[in-house]
Amino acid sequence: MLIGYARVSTQDQSPELQVDALERAGCDRLYVEKASGAQRDRPELKAALASVSAGDTIVVWKLDRVARSLSQLIATFDDLDRRGIGLCSLTEAIDTTTSGGKLVFHIFGALAEFERSIIRERTMAGLLAARARGRRGGRPKVLSASDLDVARVLLRDGTLTVSAVAERLGVTASTLYRYLPAARSAHLENVVEPVSTP
Repeated sequence: MLIGYARVSTQDQSPELQVDALERAGCDRLYVEKASGAQRDRPELKAALASVSAGDTIVVWKLDRVARSLSQLIATFDDLDRRGIGLCSLTEAIDTTTSGGKLVFHIFGALAEFERSIIRERTMAGLLAARARGRRGGRPKVLSASDLDVARVLLRDGTLTVSAVAERLGVTASTLYRYLPAARSAHLENVVEPVSTP
């Protein structure tokens, strides 16, 4: 059975061109949706994917109607392929029920993995270059060295609680504990010991 899925991005657009093409392709049932490709909740697409069973084929006018990114398209293909369901695009003339169509999707998958590895390599190279120049990645420190000195003095005095000192410094008690783990101890003398900051 051929199940057609058509989607237009806005309420102003008409799906008639896609619907006509899907009907000409011999689709037994059509699901039509007006939703942006970036929109995660697409009930008609979900209904179309749920209605198919092994041996059926989902037919779309173009591949970008069913997925908003290459990774999402490959994930959809993999899910359908595991269930024994084909995916056919009329415009791109791709049909995964054929060996040629499956090959195209495997090439897509290899390209997507290649792109991910390039992004990882560039990210790592950028981090290494920044470290070589003395810059460190990660979140900036919330408390400066002078803030920690003030906190140690206030805590050593014993008149203020950790929560009160944290409030004065504009942070939460858990943040202060992270910078000064010894503050958890009942013996606040240990707070004066230097500790490494994250």
